[in-house]
Amino acid sequence: MAAARIGNADRTAVRRLHTEGKSRNEIARTINRSPSTVSKIAAACDPPLTFDRAAEVETATRVRRADLAARRAELALTLHDVAEREIGRMTEPHLYFEWGGKDHTYAQKWQDEPTPADRRTMMATAGAALDRSLKLTPPRDEADERSRSVIGRLMEGLARNYAERHGSSPDGDDEQ
Repeated sequence: MAAARIGNADRTAVRRLHTEGKSRNEIARTINRSPSTVSKIAAACDPPLTFDRAAEVETATRVRRADLAARRAELALTLHDVAEREIGRMTEPHLYFEWGGKDHTYAQKWQDEPTPADRRTMMATAGAALDRSLKLTPPRDEADERSRSVIGRLMEGLARNYAERHGSSPDGDDEQ
């Protein structure tokens, strides 16, 4: 079966729909033609019509990246809040309870502070939350000594201490 000839109605429809910002495939569906036929009609126009959407795609990509960056920043703040809450709980009174026995009795007891095991769990939760937060929005790299992280300074101090005690750096390189 031969394809229908391209008529003036097709050319006019392609120009009109292109002007409306429709994509090649949308135009093809609208006029019941193949996308390649639409491309042929567009190329034959004077000036030729293009379906290049690179600028639109680039703008949409920039907007999407900005939205994702804002969401990551919000999530990082939430994770910092979780860490602060867990660290705060480490020194607050803590309720311990149990439920059980053959009579299904409930017993509870308040303690001035959580047990060491519970504090370890709270610290692990806070550490994981901070770690994920810093991965989502890493601190800006600035040369100013005051902006360096506490952990970075701690690690440098530990490395210096190790080198002083053992005469070499922890990774085996001599500092001489």
